[in-house]
Amino acid sequence: MSHGHGHGRRHRLRHVLKPHSHDSADRVDSALEASKRGMRTLAWSFAALLVTALAQSAVVMVSGSVALLGDTVHNFADALTAVPIGVAFLLGRRAATRRHTYGLGRAEDLAGVVVVLVIAASAAFAGWQAIDRLLDPQPVRHLWVVAGAGVIGFAGNEIVARYRIRVGREIGSAALVADGLHARTDGFTSLAVVLGALGVGLGFPLADPIIGLAITAAILFVLRDAAKEVFARLMDAVDPAVVDLAERTVTGTSGVVAVDQVRMRWIGHTLRAELSVTVDASLTVEAAHRIAHDVEHRLVHAVPRLSAATVHTEPAACAQVAHETLAHHH
Repeated sequence: MSHGHGHGRRHRLRHVLKPHSHDSADRVDSALEASKRGMRTLAWSFAALLVTALAQSAVVMVSGSVALLGDTVHNFADALTAVPIGVAFLLGRRAATRRHTYGLGRAEDLAGVVVVLVIAASAAFAGWQAIDRLLDPQPVRHLWVVAGAGVIGFAGNEIVARYRIRVGREIGSAALVADGLHARTDGFTSLAVVLGALGVGLGFPLADPIIGLAITAAILFVLRDAAKEVFARLMDAVDPAVVDLAERTVTGTSGVVAVDQVRMRWIGHTLRAELSVTVDASLTVEAAHRIAHDVEHRLVHAVPRLSAATVHTEPAACAQVAHETLAHHH
């Protein structure tokens, strides 16, 4: 008896995980795979940055380089930004509820805001360090070792930055892209350590803080790009080319007379669409429903990262009357 009960539970579980609609199953699998790729990227990049920061910490202790200390702090901070994004990815996997009917995918947008704030804090810290060194120059020992640590920091950050940005764009995660841009800013800071050590070695001790100020300016430019990407996502911005693609796809669907009111938004790293299509007024409800289903099917397969589309159908005659009424009022 208990065996049958267990079998029933397994059957229900399979039904939840694999709905009857193959499209729905594909979309669920795709969203989960995107989250897995995101988590994998965060784990590897976190490990790489942690190793980089620990190696630099050892050099800080023997050299007394304030510039390298600042860079090391940046690298630790950059490694830790993986935490809010990782939490957001985990929240995004949760099923929708009666309260959160779209799920918790938008937690990624909040994580992106956290990353932007960390980049801003990094810029402020780098600028403060540079001004402090300008006013109170500090002697630096073992310049070649410091320069080597700076090169390691730059290489580690740039590898992580490219990895995060590439995967973030492939899975549609603005937060992961912003975090990749943050890693790139810390790479610039590491490069400043190298140039600063070179300047000190050539007998120009103020080279370190001057380059630090230049790098602060570079970080502010990256901050602007990351903020634009994250806040555009918060304001439901999508690429107009994606909307154009959706309209072309719908127009090419058999039975569609016209398409109107295409709206799209990001929820986490997947897109959702709402649109209205005009169909022949003489069609049965079943036929109109079939056209709406065809439209959704074509959209999900044609538009990258689109997980679902809500399609409203309206009869051509009513649409024409509404259009003429609107024209008459104008």
